Amino acid sequence: TEQICGVPYASLVATILCFSGVALFCGCGHVALTGTVTILETHFSKVTSDHAMLTDVIQLMQYVIYGIASFFFLYGIILLAEGFYTTSAVKELHSEFKTTICGRCISGMFVFLTYILGVAWLGVFGFSAVPVFLFYNMWSTCAAMKSPMANLTNIDSICVDVRQYGIIPWNATPGKACGSTLGDICNTSEFYLSYHLYIVACAGAGATVIALIHFLMILSANWAYLKDASQMHAYQDIKMKEERELQDITSRSKECLNSYT
Repeated sequence: TEQICGVPYASLVATILCFSGVALFCGCGHVALTGTVTILETHFSKVTSDHAMLTDVIQLMQYVIYGIASFFFLYGIILLAEGFYTTSAVKELHSEFKTTICGRCISGMFVFLTYILGVAWLGVFGFSAVPVFLFYNMWSTCAAMKSPMANLTNIDSICVDVRQYGIIPWNATPGKACGSTLGDICNTSEFYLSYHLYIVACAGAGATVIALIHFLMILSANWAYLKDASQMHAYQDIKMKEERELQDITSRSKECLNSYT
């Protein structure tokens, strides 16, 4: 278990890692989504009705980010408190510390819930890699146009069409950027900032997955500790009961012997 001097260091490290990962994902993801909308509206879909659904979806994702940040702030604190509960500090404060069935059920529930959240964050991690891939394709295309090794005679034939990714409908205008226009997009601050923020958000999602795996190992060890402690207390209760019965039998035997003598 993680009991070292009564402080749950493992839970503390996992909580810090979880808070850092969620903060990076939520903060960077929110700003990157805003920059993405600006890029699409300015260069790829100049008619508002063409990307109205995409705008609504991005706004919904930003609200979801608020919810994720709030939930994991509370959940991290709860898991840290659960870590303190199972350390030797509690045992020292309460000389007759006993685990209850309710306590073990709560620990088991946290194991199950953390497992579900870990699987969900694996999906979030994979999903957050999609915009990184899209922006990397655009960035690599721009880098290829600028490369002296490319020896291109007509850079206007090199285009990036975001409609093929399903981000905007096929009737969106212009829907694609070619040549020097594409190079100008890659040089904008919105593109540079959004690209790197998506990378950081993806890294934050990965850190959150690692933190949840860490929490899962800690909770499993703590649950086993509570189970062993419960069995130990049950054994001690049975042992004390048998000792009292043995003492009673011994005392009665002495009384009988004394009465005969």
